[in-house]
Amino acid sequence: MTDDQRKAVEAYNKRNKLKKEKPYVYEKVIKFEEKLKKGESIAIIQFQYNYACNFTCIHCSVKRFQGRNDRRSFAMGDVKSLSRQADEMGLARFVISGGEPLVFKDFDALVEAIDPQKFYINCDTNGWLLDKKKAKHLKSIGVDRIQLSIDSLDADEHDNFRKAKGSHERAMKAVDIARDAGLEIYIQTVATKQRLHSDEFLEFVQYFNKMDVGVFVTYAKPVGSWEGKLDVLVDKDDMAYMRELEKSHNVFTHLTPAYGLTMGCIAVKGMVSVTQYGDVLPCPYIHTSIGNVFEEPLKDIIQRGLDIKFFGEHVDTCLVAEDRDFISKYIVKRIYDKPLPVPCSEVFTDEDKTLRRFSEKM
Repeated sequence: MTDDQRKAVEAYNKRNKLKKEKPYVYEKVIKFEEKLKKGESIAIIQFQYNYACNFTCIHCSVKRFQGRNDRRSFAMGDVKSLSRQADEMGLARFVISGGEPLVFKDFDALVEAIDPQKFYINCDTNGWLLDKKKAKHLKSIGVDRIQLSIDSLDADEHDNFRKAKGSHERAMKAVDIARDAGLEIYIQTVATKQRLHSDEFLEFVQYFNKMDVGVFVTYAKPVGSWEGKLDVLVDKDDMAYMRELEKSHNVFTHLTPAYGLTMGCIAVKGMVSVTQYGDVLPCPYIHTSIGNVFEEPLKDIIQRGLDIKFFGEHVDTCLVAEDRDFISKYIVKRIYDKPLPVPCSEVFTDEDKTLRRFSEKM
């Protein structure tokens, strides 16, 4: 069996599993292609419900969002409203993020408010608190997949980055713990330009692939604790290298085709981030607000995002990881050194309005 055939079989099996376990979610997923052709969003909602965390990692993309205790935050009624609106729009996926979700005291109530029968639910975690009891409990309340962050196969390197001795050991144990509980799992890891071409990175991917675990690669972004660090960014040649690696390994990025769809940049059309304070960001790393769910309907906010050319048209790169012009003009000059998130009206102007929908590329 070729790599392409193997991946096709895996996709088919996952789709059938979803159809069996969550038929309502499956019915929404099979309409994704139709929605995209009509110029509609199929966004994953990356829900930064609470910024509480048990780690103080060297690089944190939400560092400047933390500690805003004077702003309105989500109550469970607000979560239910967000879930209802997302469902009415035909959206099918939530990623519970933070912070570290497994420190949330109201995690169970949060999952219930989102409603596992209506959404495929992912949970980000650093793995520190994911023991056998917790994993089985997560599965029982409707969590579908764990997105586990691991920075290196080298324990000292990982622990130093996380500033938590023993964090690597716990994270590595969490892989088998999650699978034994029946949870799907993949590894999340950040790749700088330098790491991407290293022997360590290839060994990292191969190690988890041998365990039959996929690796999701997040390209380094010059945001959060890495503001101004442009030397870590990838270029088009680096991204071409990654695409070649995807052909022979179970490794992927947010640019990797999914559900049979080649979307390119998924900001707004394929993902939005909702902050603890209700602001909707085009993606977790473009820190501009296209609206606030406490003030207006999610549908209107998503439409505003799609009206911006970078998010309403097909883009074959990661704007905030590779496109130096975008980073310079919109991130450095219009977002850096301002209170976050910056209103989109201060970041994008009339010249940035879309002239055609991304559906024309489908």
